[in-house]
Amino acid sequence: MSRFEETVALLAEMIAHPTVSDRSNRDLAKLLAARLGEAGARCRLLPDASGEKVNLLASLGPEAEGGLMLSGHLDVVPAGAGWSSDPFRLRRADGRLYGRGSCDMKGFVAACVAMAPRLGACGVPVHVALTHDEEIGCLGARALARAMARDGPRPAMAIVGEPTRMAVIDGHKGCFEYTTRFTGRDGHGSAPDRGIDAGLAAARFVLRLDALAQELKRLRPEGAFDPPWATINPGRIVAGAARNVIAGQAEVDWEMRPVTEAEASHVKRALAAHERAERAAHPGLGIETETLGEVAGLEPRTANAARDLLTGLLGGTAGRVPFGTEAGLWQGVGIDTVLCGPGDIAQAHRPDEFVEEAQIAACLDMLDRVAARLGAGPG
Repeated sequence: MSRFEETVALLAEMIAHPTVSDRSNRDLAKLLAARLGEAGARCRLLPDASGEKVNLLASLGPEAEGGLMLSGHLDVVPAGAGWSSDPFRLRRADGRLYGRGSCDMKGFVAACVAMAPRLGACGVPVHVALTHDEEIGCLGARALARAMARDGPRPAMAIVGEPTRMAVIDGHKGCFEYTTRFTGRDGHGSAPDRGIDAGLAAARFVLRLDALAQELKRLRPEGAFDPPWATINPGRIVAGAARNVIAGQAEVDWEMRPVTEAEASHVKRALAAHERAERAAHPGLGIETETLGEVAGLEPRTANAARDLLTGLLGGTAGRVPFGTEAGLWQGVGIDTVLCGPGDIAQAHRPDEFVEEAQIAACLDMLDRVAARLGAGPG
């Protein structure tokens, strides 16, 4: 069986494991650990506190500092409705590989595992880091980054295989996710002054978010990202029980995607001031914000060995993307990091998600060339 067909076969097995973030990924992690072990990898399965979610860290080649890490996540978003076929069964048609996670990002993981024998023979350390719960806040990668900072390994470079159509990306925005809850006092809708309307408090909060979003837009009208400015999105707003009842409870799920840490800090300070003013104006109103995740962006840097490696092999220059990944976490522990992976982000999280066969072939070629370059040493 060719390496390409081996990758497709493994991708089919991976898709058949419905590793939606509210389910365990343990069985898939064990399957991949077994495959990597057959290629000579030293595998560590690192469970979370529940034991149901697992990070897999597999190391190939010599036990030494430096080398390369290939990074991917094993969880997928829910399939939802609108699929033309079973989302958890690979469908191969018209040069495309359909299935939940095929693009985001099991295709890249399957290619890394299929290439493990080649990568392990290149003579330098190569690590495959596969994480849980990227889709709900990079929970697994945050735990793994802490473990690596403490215990190693300490690779010099990382390639995060999110779908970029095999373009090299050295920068993206952060992704900060929150839920803000409002607690008022319910009562009869005929006497609104006798209650504390949490729904109105949530509405004022959303208007403040919108004002901040417009402010951020004015601060950065141009730049390398699309859109260039930091963004804020109130994605879900829930309040009240009925039209004739004062809303005693409300909540807003929202996110911001800052370009810089300074922008994030500005938004936090502005919202803290807003909350103080709200409590003063409406005694008894409760406001509490839960932080679901604050994942730093990937900062474009002048010195980035991983970017230089891939642009040297693939040609062109590095670009930017607006979506968030685990890359900033690896950069945060001192690893030069880029994104480069098969598929188009436009296909991620959608019904009939697919990755093109040509993209998988290009990924395998990239990994083969990386292995050759690492084995050749400094040029």
